[in-house]
Amino acid sequence: MKGITLGYALCGSFCTISKSIEALRELRKFDMKIIPIMSEIVYKTDTRFGKAENIKAEVEEICGSPVIHTIAGAEPIGPKNLLDIIVVSPATGNTLAKCALGVTDTPVTMAVKAHLRNNKPVVFAIATNDALGASAKNIGLLHNTKNIYFVPYTQDDPSDKNNSLVCDFSKIPETVQAALLGKQIQPILL
Repeated sequence: MKGITLGYALCGSFCTISKSIEALRELRKFDMKIIPIMSEIVYKTDTRFGKAENIKAEVEEICGSPVIHTIAGAEPIGPKNLLDIIVVSPATGNTLAKCALGVTDTPVTMAVKAHLRNNKPVVFAIATNDALGASAKNIGLLHNTKNIYFVPYTQDDPSDKNNSLVCDFSKIPETVQAALLGKQIQPILL
């Protein structure tokens, strides 16, 4: 992965953002350029899991680059061919649905759409409470889409959240390496 440019996009599964940032730190150990991208919600919203300004500052410090946080900021990713790969972590049901259906109304969905026009890989790190419910059809569409890869995932709490899936964030670097070679790591279901 040495020398690549990776886009790292964070969406609003706030309870998993700390795990996503841990994975970002692991990716930083490789000699690559990382461009951070955030949904407007993550960029602006304080939650019980952290203040938006602190999350933004931590991500910018890890990446050494300012966060792309607007649709206009994300649009040049495609025409300027800025990235070799993009990781969406955490990937919420909302973002997965929009990407599956071609909706580009957030910085993250615009980044994905713009990047895909260059026929390059996108890695989704799922974290959503409705993955086996309302989002299942969209995840299925994405599994069947060229240049889309998934970090292996599992039910995180089958007893209390029976439709919820979350990826194994520690497998993001391995998934990125495989996706750059056009391969999906297996097994996808843990």
